[in-house]
Amino acid sequence: MYIGRFVVVAPGVGAYRVSSRSFPNRRVVDRDGTLTVGPTAEAEATDNPYVSYNCARGVETPTGEPLAVVGNGSHVDPIAEKLELGYPTRDALASPLLALDFEKDDYDTPRIAGIVAADAATIGTVRRDALLVEAVDEPTIVATYETDGPEPYALAADDAGAAASELLAADFEHPVCAAGATVDADGVSLAFDNGEE
Repeated sequence: MYIGRFVVVAPGVGAYRVSSRSFPNRRVVDRDGTLTVGPTAEAEATDNPYVSYNCARGVETPTGEPLAVVGNGSHVDPIAEKLELGYPTRDALASPLLALDFEKDDYDTPRIAGIVAADAATIGTVRRDALLVEAVDEPTIVATYETDGPEPYALAADDAGAAASELLAADFEHPVCAAGATVDADGVSLAFDNGEE
């Protein structure tokens, strides 16, 4: 089954996977502590604004709480910035999703994102017909297609690298690359898995 790009979050752990039929020649790179999805050297040139973006960032709130943000597009940065300004997680997630809205492509692709704290997690999506934001206490998935509302997900990983690899290996069609994040008292850890390069 093809569910497109997807996010899974739970307290302490989160991950994001790129699945793509149209732009499979992408990978995740670490740019000074921010994980970015971008084209590989073999990728055809494109002016599609949805191909390259930051997909995972660690942030620290004004109270010193470490958080991680994962998501499928340019909304990741404003979510992180609102958290750094002290916005509550629900508001930091909802306001950029609402402002940027679903992607204006041929499929009206939803924007998806999650915020991970050491002991809490929030997941959200904005699609043509809804804005959904939920606090979750168990692993929860939201995807751009089919699973476009939060649903339980069996995530076994408890570290960033394992979370990225678990999502990349998940039994959904057209895997490309994945990013993972963990949050604990020591801070945020990020990792990625580009499969066989």
